[in-house]
Amino acid sequence: MTTGGDQRSRAIAAGPRPVRPRLAAGLLYRIQHLLAPNGFYRWLAGWLEASRSRYRFFAATERTVKNQVFGCRMCGQCTLPVTGYSCPMTCPKQLRNGPCGGVGSDGSCEVYPELRCVWLTAYERAGQHGRVTDLTLLQRPVDQRGWGQSSWVNYWQHRDDDLWTADDGLARAPGIWRSDPVQPVHPELPVHPGLPVHPGLPAGRR
Repeated sequence: MTTGGDQRSRAIAAGPRPVRPRLAAGLLYRIQHLLAPNGFYRWLAGWLEASRSRYRFFAATERTVKNQVFGCRMCGQCTLPVTGYSCPMTCPKQLRNGPCGGVGSDGSCEVYPELRCVWLTAYERAGQHGRVTDLTLLQRPVDQRGWGQSSWVNYWQHRDDDLWTADDGLARAPGIWRSDPVQPVHPELPVHPGLPVHPGLPAGRR
């Protein structure tokens, strides 16, 4: 007979676990500059997308490498450059805008107390390189249609240019303290309309 505790343990085990990146942030920041979008990378992205087999091979390689280094889950909307290369999708709660209120006094994760909070790791790594302000960028919700896509291809094709906004929402008083209605900074949430339905991805994903 399966108990409620056993079911909960299995559910937790199936979800993401905090991962500490295997490479130094300084090295990764330098590599990022080498991989910044340009004419060649845009051509390469188009060449990969023109073939189902090429795209699937590239995405599978990306998944393997990034999973080993960052615990990547292939959300297709990578925020690593602005989170100290600590992947927020390895947070058990998959929080994209900072830690939850359950972080232990020792910096431990609420769900996995034996592991360090992903966002504290991000703060420490970003702080070592004067990049703490990166963490104030407001991350947009994950577009669920992007799971399984190559984030590198999306990056080179400029499809993820709106993954975050510099407006952290703190510059204006909350609506309940204002006499005039708060106007949205971005009336419509980008849903990446330019993403093609790729033949190498499961139905329902772009």
